[in-house]
Amino acid sequence: MARAPGVLAIDEGTTGVTCLVVAQDGRVVGRAYREITQHFPQPGWVEHDAEEIFARTCAAAREALAATDVDVKAVGITNQRETVVVWDRKTLRPLHRAIVWQDRRTAKRCGSLAGKAAMIRRATGLVTDPYFSATKLEWLLKHAGLAAHKHLAAGTIDAWLIARLTNGAVHATDHSNASRTLLYDIDRRAWSTELCRLFHVPPGILPEVRASSGDFGATAADHIGRSIPIRGVAGDQQAALFGQGCWAPGMAKNTYGTGAFLLQNAGARRPKAGKGLLTTVACDAKGEPVYALEASIFIAGAAVQWLRDGLGILKSASETEALARSLASNEGVYFVPALVGLGAPWWEPDARGTIVGLTRGTTRAHLVRAALEAMAFGTADVVDAMVRGTGRRFARLRVDGGATANDWLMQFQADVLGVPVERPDVIETTALGAAGLAGIAAGVWPSAERFLSAQRFTSFAPGKESRSVRAARAEWTRAVKTALHWAQGAP
Repeated sequence: MARAPGVLAIDEGTTGVTCLVVAQDGRVVGRAYREITQHFPQPGWVEHDAEEIFARTCAAAREALAATDVDVKAVGITNQRETVVVWDRKTLRPLHRAIVWQDRRTAKRCGSLAGKAAMIRRATGLVTDPYFSATKLEWLLKHAGLAAHKHLAAGTIDAWLIARLTNGAVHATDHSNASRTLLYDIDRRAWSTELCRLFHVPPGILPEVRASSGDFGATAADHIGRSIPIRGVAGDQQAALFGQGCWAPGMAKNTYGTGAFLLQNAGARRPKAGKGLLTTVACDAKGEPVYALEASIFIAGAAVQWLRDGLGILKSASETEALARSLASNEGVYFVPALVGLGAPWWEPDARGTIVGLTRGTTRAHLVRAALEAMAFGTADVVDAMVRGTGRRFARLRVDGGATANDWLMQFQADVLGVPVERPDVIETTALGAAGLAGIAAGVWPSAERFLSAQRFTSFAPGKESRSVRAARAEWTRAVKTALHWAQGAP
């Protein structure tokens, strides 16, 4: 009997690599995870070991494949965006640690580009912020002494994994990842010569840009045990948008991971982005590029991780729901988790984490609840900015990411927004999106609609607490203004 077809999805995130084997009927039949080491060489600097990322990707892929007898027809890759790697094109050896999207070392350089900000935004849809790849790559070329290297190649994590998995046969990325670099013109859909010149990046070191669903070579058998065509690639947030079935203009999702990222499909015509919003490139039901509006919150689940690892007041993130439920209210405690600056809609790179409202009665439960509330309040801030920018109100919000397993947080989010929040039964939609993009190209699913047909959603409707919860946003806004006041050095 012929084996059922399926897809291997590689989801390389900020804190770890998840590999899923997704069968044609939508079931996850193989799963593996490997954590990634975080390096903090200086305050505000965040780095990853690119070779470790590759090794742990291969280990997770092998484990996931070994757990199933599905006939894997294709590989889909999704990745932490903006993180940049530089390597030797011939030896495939990384020449420096990867600089992670959270890294703030180029804040001063970004500040010096104020006169170019309008031009950069017109071309890229982005703001001039250390979050994006260009100034990171510029720093590597200049400060790590790599500019004169003869066989230089560079790219985001997807391009790095493709190069390593194919033994250097393919140096490519997709439109969604390219659109996060500050080097890509989203109207021309090509690398910008003017921006490469501005950031001192030789265009020849950058990968070829391809559609998200298509041919990216094949894995070498010595890495994951077999040669499999790579047929889908997308940045993590665009992959999640696809995995949630948000292919029609106006549909939106929010991913609660290390950060929180809200994307709304804008269709084939570039939209006008309001204050605090970004215009980026996502993909339609066939994996071809379309526009999307995006709001990026730098810290979401990472705030809980900090409470666990930095302060030691949690043993695991799973404790947070019970601790939040143990309180009738936040009792005036608010946490603005600007641990690496503030993203949308404020965009203040010098902001730092701020906790207000502490009393002698404050407990760890208050801090945990404040961290969860910050995810919901921050999401509401960017939803409001998106509505102002587009004039289109949200009828619902689809959600995914690890934090959405917390029912208390999902209900609180619905109460804050005043609209239903819909959570898929399989919350790893980033990986599912990569699987869908690859599986459609490989013929595992005849269409995106068929791919999504196995998904089921749980809906959280605004409840009786909605009015009081939304009233608390005024205090949240006051706390954010306090963090901004401190960052801007106002007397």
